[in-house]
Amino acid sequence: MGKIVNLFNHKGGVSKTTTVFNLAWMLGKMGKKVIVADFDPQCNLTGMVLGYKGVEDLEGTYKDNPANNIKDALSPAFESKPRQIVGAECIAVPGNDNMLLLPGHIGLAEYETTLGIAQELSGSLLALRNLPGSIRFMLSATAEKYGADYVFVDMSPSLGPVNQNLLMTSDHFIVPLHPDYFSAMALSSLTQVLPRWKSWANTARGIDVLKTADYPFPEPNATFIGAVIQKYRPRNGSASQAFQHWIDQLVAGLRDQLIPSLVKADLLNVNDFKQRTGIDPWEPIMEVADFNSLIALSQEHQMPVYGLTPEIVGRGAIWDQAKASMDIFYKGFEECAKKVIALTA
Repeated sequence: MGKIVNLFNHKGGVSKTTTVFNLAWMLGKMGKKVIVADFDPQCNLTGMVLGYKGVEDLEGTYKDNPANNIKDALSPAFESKPRQIVGAECIAVPGNDNMLLLPGHIGLAEYETTLGIAQELSGSLLALRNLPGSIRFMLSATAEKYGADYVFVDMSPSLGPVNQNLLMTSDHFIVPLHPDYFSAMALSSLTQVLPRWKSWANTARGIDVLKTADYPFPEPNATFIGAVIQKYRPRNGSASQAFQHWIDQLVAGLRDQLIPSLVKADLLNVNDFKQRTGIDPWEPIMEVADFNSLIALSQEHQMPVYGLTPEIVGRGAIWDQAKASMDIFYKGFEECAKKVIALTA
């Protein structure tokens, strides 16, 4: 069965989308079948993969039956349509035979309120019993349809019901961070939020109505498989002093705040993490500098930042400088992919 891996931080601007794309591409090149699922209603991942400039470009491609986007794939449960949820149709990602896209839909936000009511686990549960388990059911069915090893989920920067459901019904999650004050604050917030979400999931799993629903609520077994720190400015091959200060602060926040709370909530086994990776769980599984101008070229040509060519970047000294950075990015994502494989085996 394909593993569902979420990239989550309720702080925006921490490179969730670019990390999903570049990490999934690397795993595909390493022989893993990967689906990238765009659960952010802004649809940035969908636009990046398909080269679309705006929502109007997407509207003409949506199909309801068989569904080829997240909203329509979930609509049998959320809109009480007279058919069962099945695996969605995915779109091949050009340039990587092992990578597929499950497109996002701006209308996914319409389901947020209904799911929130269902997840209150109140007296209204009977009528809405199929909703809490439907997202995981759809993702698993889609993974099975394509024989995928992984489904990487790009989540929106929020603490809403959809993200709560995604995270607690997943197999694993990664926390992306940016070395600044606001990411340090976000770690403090996640320390409080994630254990509450796990407690909610444990309660939901114990409710008979959800166990016997058409889409049963799964056992909440999500585990933290690392933090990723991106977008710092390098100097002489490593982070500049100002950025290193915040990287040190983030590592301290992971070690002293987030990791202990995850252990207590049974969202992390420290010894297992260390045995699989050789590092402590508060050490980032990847640190990578700002992509700078390469990210614009990556998005324009729907290619990973480490896969650009001289024809795209330019030749001569421009290429030499870009290639040196790309080699560093390639190594970073390759090592991160190896850790992900080890932690999800």
